Amino acid sequence: MPATVSRAHLTKRVVQLAGELQDELVAFRRDVHAHPELSRQESRTTTAVAERLRAAGLAPRLLDGTGLVCDIGPDTDGRTGLRADLDALPLQDTSGVPFASTVPGAAHACGHDVHTTAVLGAGLVLARLADEGLLTRGARLFFQPAEEVMPGGALDILGTSELDGVERIAGLHCDPKIDVGTVGTRIGSITSAADAVSVTVTSPGGHTSRPHLTGDVVFALGQVITQVPAALGRRLDPRSGVNLTWGTVQAGSTPNVIPSTGTVKGTLRCLDVSAWEKAGELVKEVVRQVVQPYDVQVTVHHTRGVPPVDNDSAETTALEEAVRETVGPDAVVLTEQSMGGEDFGWYLTKVRGTMARLGTRTPGGRTYDLHQGDLVVDERAIGVGVRLLARYAAR
Repeated sequence: MPATVSRAHLTKRVVQLAGELQDELVAFRRDVHAHPELSRQESRTTTAVAERLRAAGLAPRLLDGTGLVCDIGPDTDGRTGLRADLDALPLQDTSGVPFASTVPGAAHACGHDVHTTAVLGAGLVLARLADEGLLTRGARLFFQPAEEVMPGGALDILGTSELDGVERIAGLHCDPKIDVGTVGTRIGSITSAADAVSVTVTSPGGHTSRPHLTGDVVFALGQVITQVPAALGRRLDPRSGVNLTWGTVQAGSTPNVIPSTGTVKGTLRCLDVSAWEKAGELVKEVVRQVVQPYDVQVTVHHTRGVPPVDNDSAETTALEEAVRETVGPDAVVLTEQSMGGEDFGWYLTKVRGTMARLGTRTPGGRTYDLHQGDLVVDERAIGVGVRLLARYAAR
């Protein structure tokens, strides 16, 4: 069979199989949405995914704790990985949909229920292709726990041998700012590194009328808050997108007392991998330099969170081809960079791959935001995700 005909036949079969699964997958997603589980508690979701894969004749492997991995097709090196994240957020579901969360204080407000369902559906399509002799290269599905906590459940996978033999990997993330039927892509960094930074300043404390007799903790913290982010902008390449933003500051409780301790905490974000590798130690150095004149002691804690998601050029192009073939010639849109963190970046430190943004907004409808309890997605996005992931893996 000529290559062009074979390619067209494969694409047609992917679209057919995904269409046959659509109603089942919508029901599956609604069940997961109604029963959200927080990070490292995803037992029910893990079981549901595993049972459906077993029903398709597959043999999923359960991870320690929660999550699973499943191979499909030829048992050779050079597999294509497809990754989903299972966990929900500690938020109240205020969406008002009939299948809203039944768990108080937990909600799939980031779309992980859609990610999980799309990868499951792609796996079911790939299993059928393998049975029909149309899958020439193996695939591996990753259903990982704990994406919503740093440094992320992706490290649970990397701490095993499950990535061995995987040559490339792809993932999706819901985007309620773009219409269903479109997929946002970008070569290079699509998300930012995200680290936690905590600075604690101490001194003997004293009276505010005699600041010269002690280390002024509050004044020193003020210098850290304003000077350290500014200094980073002069010590690192501005194209790296480095950003240090403080989220909380705590010091003292009485207006005429210089406290003996104070702490400021925030997040360090960076779009460039090499700059991210340097930024943590640089923060510590700059903080010490800033507080040195003020006769205080300082402790800096930098906790590595997640690296940037740095999309490979060839894999992004391949994913875009899959979108155009299975969704439409105009379905690919250029997406913006985000300063948010995503632990999919850990996979890309080991294998090449790409993450795309799956449009979930109903055309002409409301634009929602992620990590908000009222998030509603257009469920036609599930079929889009299934088609493009299956076609990407079956190339």
